Amino acid sequence: MGEVDGPKKAVRLRPWLRAIHRDVGYLGVGLTFVYAVSGIAVNHIGDYTDGDPSFQSFSEIHEVGPVVGSDEDIGRTLAVRLSIGAAPKEVFRLGPDELDLLFDRRTLHVNTRTGHIVDEGQRPRFLLKAANWIHLNRGKKAWKYAADAYAVALLFLAFSGLFMIPGKKGLFFRGLIVASIGVAIPIVYVAFASH
Repeated sequence: MGEVDGPKKAVRLRPWLRAIHRDVGYLGVGLTFVYAVSGIAVNHIGDYTDGDPSFQSFSEIHEVGPVVGSDEDIGRTLAVRLSIGAAPKEVFRLGPDELDLLFDRRTLHVNTRTGHIVDEGQRPRFLLKAANWIHLNRGKKAWKYAADAYAVALLFLAFSGLFMIPGKKGLFFRGLIVASIGVAIPIVYVAFASH
């Protein structure tokens, strides 16, 4: 009797398991997208010429005409004229006509006599900056719990997926072989990479 009840119970549980697996999978779509895109970007961090997948370097030239006043006044004036939105964090006088204005991730090299400006800095890459911020847990405590919940959801998806399909394509035949390969990949890599 117990032998018959076991498979029957498993058969009755599979529809529930599939439904919950499906809904948890739908719930995780957005986070999976964010973590996957960010993971690829961070994994290839050495491939970016500026060394940061979250930002892209730029260099532009502006001609604004002669600028006069104190160094701080020039800094505030140019910040407004170039729509930077903040006063410079630091101002350096390099020579009678040379002034460097340092902003967050941006520097203006200004010739005050001619108004020739070399504008160098980094701009955030669309989507990647936010995705990397989340992936690398820059939100600290607040995001830690969301990341933990997502990790638990992934564990559930992996575990429940093992038992969803019966028969030869299920866990105890094809599934066991494929799952074993998945487990072996990181183990083999670590074994060979550590030598």
